[in-house]
Amino acid sequence: MRAAVFMLACVLAAKATAAISVRDDAGNIVVLQQPAKRIISLAPHVTELLFAAGGGASIVGTVSYSDYPPAAKTIPRIGDNWQVDLERLVALKPDLLVVWRHNASARQMEQLRALGIPLYYSEPHKMTDVAETLERLGKLLGTEQQANRSAGELRQGLSALAARFSQRPTVRVFYQVWDRPLYTLNSSHIISDAIRVCGGENIFAQMPMAAPQIGVEAVLQKNPEAVIAGTLRDRASDGAAIWKKYPTLEATRHDNLFTLDGDLLNRPGPRIISGAAALCEKLEQARIHRGERP
Repeated sequence: MRAAVFMLACVLAAKATAAISVRDDAGNIVVLQQPAKRIISLAPHVTELLFAAGGGASIVGTVSYSDYPPAAKTIPRIGDNWQVDLERLVALKPDLLVVWRHNASARQMEQLRALGIPLYYSEPHKMTDVAETLERLGKLLGTEQQANRSAGELRQGLSALAARFSQRPTVRVFYQVWDRPLYTLNSSHIISDAIRVCGGENIFAQMPMAAPQIGVEAVLQKNPEAVIAGTLRDRASDGAAIWKKYPTLEATRHDNLFTLDGDLLNRPGPRIISGAAALCEKLEQARIHRGERP
């Protein structure tokens, strides 16, 4: 009996001290000896992911524009997407850094790695990646129940969108990030995946850069059936309106110049499902404008 109790105690002790290990979006193995309790989020979408994974109360620092959910607005700022105050970061004594890999400079990343603080890179390229990220963060935070629930809800929403729209007749789409200068996104960005799920085709999917700058003539030559302009927080105007002066553009001729909330689409976080749903509805409008039934 004593031997059995001793063995059980050893097993429980081993589980209590077992390291937590996950793989991040850069392919690196992130190891923690115990669930993270003091986390710094270095991107707005990361902040949203951490809240959805059940770790909002553990975020001790973040960057500019981390404004969702509303509780995120009270978290201390230590910089922006491009540069953080390393002294302030260290003073917060984090046990985990979650970083947006795409927007971080190489020099800043080297400085962060040199601190010796566990670092998780986040850059989901597909909507299914967001659910997987929630589950991984849940493991690192010790909040698996909440994280898995959020991941399940996201997968359910994605499945519903794909079932309804992915096989609909294709709509050729130009996604406009910004118009001064003109920027779009290639197939590696999560928005391109959302366009695909909605039954659309990103006309600049094959561009070599993730966020290429293009010219008006390139768009006119591609002649998309729909233009989707993502609004930016600093500018609430209709970015798609610039195409009204090109009446021969198919999107203009068929009244398919649409504007959507950029934060719902540009941020690869849990709200991407809401953004994708709005995008799907716009593409369905384009199909109706060509005379097809919904």
